[in-house]
Amino acid sequence: MLLEDEKIEELGIEGLKLIQSDKLFKYGTDAVLLSKFAKVKKGGEVLDFCTGSGIIPLLMYSQNKECSFDALEITEKASDMARRTMELNGLSDKIKVTKGDVKCAREIYKGRQFDLITCNPPYMDAGGGLVNPDTDKACARHEIFCTLEDVIREASHLVRPGGFFSMVHRPRRLTDIMSLMREYKLEPKRLTFVADSPGKEPDMILIEGQRCGGKFLKTDILYLK
Repeated sequence: MLLEDEKIEELGIEGLKLIQSDKLFKYGTDAVLLSKFAKVKKGGEVLDFCTGSGIIPLLMYSQNKECSFDALEITEKASDMARRTMELNGLSDKIKVTKGDVKCAREIYKGRQFDLITCNPPYMDAGGGLVNPDTDKACARHEIFCTLEDVIREASHLVRPGGFFSMVHRPRRLTDIMSLMREYKLEPKRLTFVADSPGKEPDMILIEGQRCGGKFLKTDILYLK
């Protein structure tokens, strides 16, 4: 079940476990916050882009057991690890992991539509910050395999009318995010700024858009301390 560089982490939620690797980018607070922020109706179908270790669908499953989950990941190592995580938890029939490119999501899931699509994408655009020489780690932080527009465009084609797209990102990209969401008919509906504590600048945002939704945006702020 485990490769040499891997270990099993107990999530402390209903006995769920996660396989993690020292050679891959490990999940953080952003993934946990997104899993709590994203909302789906009972029995809904959910797709997670850029799933990495599969942490977001795994955490969301613990809150939405009636739902079915798909997870898309481009790298062989991370997608294989996520598949084995679902096997370890006996959830292969509830959370299906597919190796594939977000840019081709429409073809991969052709003929399907989802009630919710989630994504914790790479935050850094071209030229932003130092790039890790290890591609498997670099692609989790930098837009190497997909751009912000790729994620939003493909989500817009796979979310059913009235369905939702939820994403975590950085405040500095907010103008781009909202512009692209509206361009692709994912009308922004909820926006949460995340700050470490009162008086600190927000360093994360959680945003939800509705496919063909009306023009109304609700905003709030979440303090971690």
